[in-house]
Amino acid sequence: MAQLHQNQTTQPSAVRPQVRRVFSYPMILIICLAAAIGLIILIDHFLPEAVGVILIDRDRSTYPFTVQNLMWIVFALGIGELVVRARDASAERAQLKMGYLPEDETTLLQSLELRHIYAVARQANQPNQPYEGRFLPRLIQRIVTQFQTTKSIDQSNVILNSSLELYLHEIDLRYTMIRYVVWAIPTLGFIGTVVGISLALAFAGSVDLQDPTLLAELTKRLAVAFNTTLLALVMSAFLVLIQHIVQAFEERAVNQAGQYCLDNLINRLYGD
Repeated sequence: MAQLHQNQTTQPSAVRPQVRRVFSYPMILIICLAAAIGLIILIDHFLPEAVGVILIDRDRSTYPFTVQNLMWIVFALGIGELVVRARDASAERAQLKMGYLPEDETTLLQSLELRHIYAVARQANQPNQPYEGRFLPRLIQRIVTQFQTTKSIDQSNVILNSSLELYLHEIDLRYTMIRYVVWAIPTLGFIGTVVGISLALAFAGSVDLQDPTLLAELTKRLAVAFNTTLLALVMSAFLVLIQHIVQAFEERAVNQAGQYCLDNLINRLYGD
């Protein structure tokens, strides 16, 4: 019993949740980047000239090295990061079907049952296991450890609520990269616009002011300059929408894990 108590008090703190990024999944990263490059090629070859100018700045002398194409690459990284977050959310929800806790209406949990539950959750949380760092087994370990230490259902409920708050904050931190991408894309758009305006003004200063085509050419170049900002704002708005959908999905998975533990663990605890 002393050995079990020692394991329960030390093991949860030893588990470090994995921070999964798109760079942790080379296949997802490659697919997203290849999709971005393929989309650029399709736009270049099959869409009208005016659309190509807006989306990829096809008339730029440095093409294919344009700000728009760089924005498509960064956009692909953002999509890949959201795919990883959605995969994690699905994996968290799948934990509810693993049968960690009894789900019938009659079982009460005493020391013997709690030892078995703790052992199963700890095994799932071992390093290099498929479910390492998932919220539900970590939550079960914390609650069982708290109850075995204090024999207090109220304290176990407190640790449940505190852990859920920590997990929700942990989820929020996982979206730092996508928030940076959402910021970086409009920044690139503004940079492209500033560069375009600078080039347009340089063009105006290098030609004859009496040239009747000057105003038309200058207006055309300024329009192209603002295309980067337009495209950047559309990309950013789309990423923010998907981010909120995926983050809500992941947060619901945590809430469902908390409800699962409340119904099938906290409410079944029975002191010896």
